[in-house]
Amino acid sequence: MTIRLATITDLPALLNLVKRVVPLMHQSGNFQWDTQYPNETVFSQDIAKAQLWVADIDGHLAGVAAMTEDQEPEYAQVGFDLNQRAVVTHRLAVDPSFQGRGIAAALLTQAEQLARDRGVQFLRIDTNSENQVTQKLFPKMGYQFAGEITLSFRPGLRFLAYEKQL
Repeated sequence: MTIRLATITDLPALLNLVKRVVPLMHQSGNFQWDTQYPNETVFSQDIAKAQLWVADIDGHLAGVAAMTEDQEPEYAQVGFDLNQRAVVTHRLAVDPSFQGRGIAAALLTQAEQLARDRGVQFLRIDTNSENQVTQKLFPKMGYQFAGEITLSFRPGLRFLAYEKQL
């Protein structure tokens, strides 16, 4: 497995990954993503900012995560100091045919390496309250549960916020 920055040529595979992941998310009651989000524009912007990372296994796009320093203003709901720099992981997903191989963990490890390289001491992430998989993964990776938040761009959904301090 290679973790690398995404390129514009990855867009078709990224959109295919979303098409494969969303129905499974919905089956489990997780409506964080849908046919409108994330989309080509979101991924293109991530790529242009060099903040979209992919897991590549033998030329197949197996997973994706955006790693930014952009924090949602709603993170203040759980007491995060938004003036502290943090590497924040967004849009974390693993292709269903590659799940169970440690790909999400590898992407989170990349976020931690980015934080260390930048001298950033905090990692932050949120997940839909219905996403049982990430709620098990994040603590395993050293993230502490910080509380529940709402996000204005996803009305009606509840999210759980986590933080890891290096």
